[in-house]
Amino acid sequence: MKRRVPAILAASALALGAVQAMAPAASAQAAGEDSLAALLTSDGNQFDKNKSDFDIVTEAALAVVAAKPDSPVALIADGSQRLTVFAPTDQAFRLLAKDLTGKTIKSEKKVFEALVDLAGVDTIETVLLYHVVPGKTLTSNKVLKANGAKLMTAAGETVKVKVRTKPSVSITLKDKDRNDQDPKVVLKALDLNKGNKQVAHGIDRVLRPIDL
Repeated sequence: MKRRVPAILAASALALGAVQAMAPAASAQAAGEDSLAALLTSDGNQFDKNKSDFDIVTEAALAVVAAKPDSPVALIADGSQRLTVFAPTDQAFRLLAKDLTGKTIKSEKKVFEALVDLAGVDTIETVLLYHVVPGKTLTSNKVLKANGAKLMTAAGETVKVKVRTKPSVSITLKDKDRNDQDPKVVLKALDLNKGNKQVAHGIDRVLRPIDL
């Protein structure tokens, strides 16, 4: 199920005027401008059986931008803008769908469709923005030093970082849902798109901007 990615992203790039205020001051260190959108769609962007990649979050972002071209979600298509994304894996969305529906849904496409039906585009937009830290390129070495920090997201809500180094390294993101397990950063999926102004780190659950 390939998407019309170039056309959608080209249209979304024109709508970024609404989010330019989030751009940071220029950095003395040069960084590339390959966008996260380009990285996430570089594999042909198809639902598959790999639970560790990012097909569902990619489809969700494309669906929001298609429905709301002026959404700040479109920022991921403009590689000149600094940001950090904590990207839920496909398995993370499967866990969310099970929590919301009480059912185990194996197909990535059906997980995506179930979440769209349950939440709607506006809620999905809010959830996605809660995974974006605008104006900052937070590589893994910075995240590892951020124990106790509260990161302001593009949704206007904060995420608290908790880092442990013993007995092994773990990075937990504490969201607004106090009743559910907090997401952890997937250490094998750190620094996606490294060397550019936009970077991402995989997480094993979906961040929740409200208490569900």
